[in-house]
Amino acid sequence: MDDEGPERQLNIHLDPEKMAGVYANFANISYSDYEFTLTFARIDHEVEEGDVPGVVVARINVATPFMRELLDAMQDTWSKYTTVKGIQDLPETDDRPR
Repeated sequence: MDDEGPERQLNIHLDPEKMAGVYANFANISYSDYEFTLTFARIDHEVEEGDVPGVVVARINVATPFMRELLDAMQDTWSKYTTVKGIQDLPETDDRPR
């Protein structure tokens, strides 16, 4: 007998203005006993002198148990990405001498 009940599916709404997402090329992670804070920013690396300007594009607070799940999901996705990229970067077998 199935003790988990019927299968449930997520039904997540995405506002059209958020559909494009935001670009970040810098991230900072801080934590407390209760949560992790992920801050994403867009940094202008082309500035040659003085302070490097940037703007925070998103800040996300997550509970500590969720951070472990997020790390696991990111590692799994990174592994899949590097596998696909590794296959794509292999030399073509048709060019081998016979």
